[in-house]
Amino acid sequence: MFSSSRYAVLALASTLLSLTPLACLGETQRPNIIFILADDLGYGDLGSFGQQNFETPHLDQMARDGMKLTQHYAGSTVCAPSRACLLTGTHTGHVYQRFNGDIEFREDPHDITVARVLKDAGYHTAMIGKSGLSCRSEDGALPNRKGFDHFFGYIGHGAAHRYYPKELYRDGAKLLYPNNQGKEGEQYSGDLFLKDTLDYLELHAGQPFFLHLSLQQPHADLSVPDQWKAPFLGKFDEVPFPGNGYRAEEHPKATFAGMVTYLDDTVGQVREKLEELGIADNTLIIFSSDNGAMSEGGWSRDYFNSSGPLRGGKRDMYEGGIRVPTIACWPGKIAAGTESEHISAFWDFLPTACDVAGAETPDDLDGISYLPTLLGAGEQPEHEYLYWEFYERGGKQAVRWGNWKGVRLNVNKDRHGPLELYDLSKDLGETNNVASEHPEVVDKLAAMMDQAHVDSPIISFGKRKKK
Repeated sequence: MFSSSRYAVLALASTLLSLTPLACLGETQRPNIIFILADDLGYGDLGSFGQQNFETPHLDQMARDGMKLTQHYAGSTVCAPSRACLLTGTHTGHVYQRFNGDIEFREDPHDITVARVLKDAGYHTAMIGKSGLSCRSEDGALPNRKGFDHFFGYIGHGAAHRYYPKELYRDGAKLLYPNNQGKEGEQYSGDLFLKDTLDYLELHAGQPFFLHLSLQQPHADLSVPDQWKAPFLGKFDEVPFPGNGYRAEEHPKATFAGMVTYLDDTVGQVREKLEELGIADNTLIIFSSDNGAMSEGGWSRDYFNSSGPLRGGKRDMYEGGIRVPTIACWPGKIAAGTESEHISAFWDFLPTACDVAGAETPDDLDGISYLPTLLGAGEQPEHEYLYWEFYERGGKQAVRWGNWKGVRLNVNKDRHGPLELYDLSKDLGETNNVASEHPEVVDKLAAMMDQAHVDSPIISFGKRKKK
């Protein structure tokens, strides 16, 4: 699956790391790692990435205090495979969980997670919010068996569409919320997750920890407590949403703005708690989104230009579906107010976390640590290319090679069909297909697609395989 050049690149990354200040850190000083993940947040939904319809002061401050990664990509264009790529360090041509549906991570030693690697290296590990280990499952203990010492949240993505859960799971035990009805209720999931997060930080501030805070906002249902919606009522022309599978909402735009500002405040409270505990300078925080901007549940990504300058959104292989707003902050280590155009993706997080923790990076990964970029130390190894595949809406593939971007549609009908070709250095919005002008580039990208895709035992282009 992997070439000798891949191992050479990873070896180089390890060598470069030995030249950084991290190599001098003692055992008791190992850094904490927090990865905060939004759900369906578009590239243009933060003020620091161009949003003008509402403000995100805490995330904008995080960007001023740290680094914006302007060419960072999600694992996929929908939830489950994207999160699987984040947790396993592999892309959708190799990862087991490649689609939304009846699927969950297999038991170890299969589908090894970043939590397992860091736990084995002496870190306490936690996931709070929406599990990325199972799109649909009834196994509330799966996160704990896959390396998370602590888990609190939803184990299925369908249930996570609701912000007033009837049930959640804490370390394998089902917790019931009798005054919640799913679409309405008394206890908002975001409040529950924030409290659990702050409690977790209090409890584990004295030891190295990895926390994956996996939030729901702004995924539909459109829903947020009234105090977050109220500031935006009357500010926008609204078209009430009568509801379908998603919750009805009279003020979709005000609600969406409230959901993103709620998300922003959550990040602000986490950072404030780290300061209060005196561990902010020893904590790397990364914030990102699991895919591009959505258009569902009464919301359209066009209302607030949620994709920014990018084409498309969720379920597209164009940039708006997979390029995501990403910020990294680590006081004293990451230079404040910086930006990087380093091309990276979710599968790079696992090797990056290993380098931060001083843990051994597993073999057979697609990811390359971007720690040299974050620290501004040493030479950053680069990907030869990035690859994605997607099985809905006719089947899609995409590859990025330098500034070239190839997109293949209708893959379910023709695995070797024509490619669209875009030069992102001149055409960020992917409006001008130049495939006919560069046949040699098209052939190169098509070969990369063939190289990157490994057949899955449970899904294939054209049809889903029987279990």
